Amino acid sequence: MTRLFVLARHGESSANAANVLDSDPTVAAALTPQGIAEARSLGEQVANVEFDLAVATRFPRTQQTVEVALSGRDVPLLVEPGLDEVDVGEFDGGPIDAYWSWRERHAWTDPAPNGESRADAVARYGAALRRLLARDEERVLVVLHEHALRSIAAAAAYGWPRYSQAPFPNAVPYLFDAAPLARAAAALEEVPTRR
Repeated sequence: MTRLFVLARHGESSANAANVLDSDPTVAAALTPQGIAEARSLGEQVANVEFDLAVATRFPRTQQTVEVALSGRDVPLLVEPGLDEVDVGEFDGGPIDAYWSWRERHAWTDPAPNGESRADAVARYGAALRRLLARDEERVLVVLHEHALRSIAAAAAYGWPRYSQAPFPNAVPYLFDAAPLARAAAALEEVPTRR
């Protein structure tokens, strides 16, 4: 049987709605009412998939999305820190535009002050994918963050993370089998050494 991985960004969180950054998993930026509705819609879209495993990050917004989307279903949850949001350090809690402005003036291998670089985050995503692929479950729901989803999708499609400015909407399912995700894992783990 072909393995199926359904990847989706979490539903809208209070941080998203306020246009601020939340890269600290101990801060509970819960889903907004719109985010809850988005998570319900995700659940409706995958209602016919019998998942063997759900995966979320350490962030409450991803775990809450899984809980709402799979409400009433007995699916074990795995928390995978390797898919966590990029640690933006001193920019955490501040407006997203401030971080984006800093990012434009720095190489992607430069860590945010007291945080991590995007290159390190991407390598972390690759290692997390490799761990998920090494498991036995055949149908897996993975709820993660936009940067991780964008990186994985680009690497799965192109073998190298090409970034577009097109947004990845909240709680929209993207389907992958194991082969493109294995290609993405290899490409993402190589990224820090290639730039």
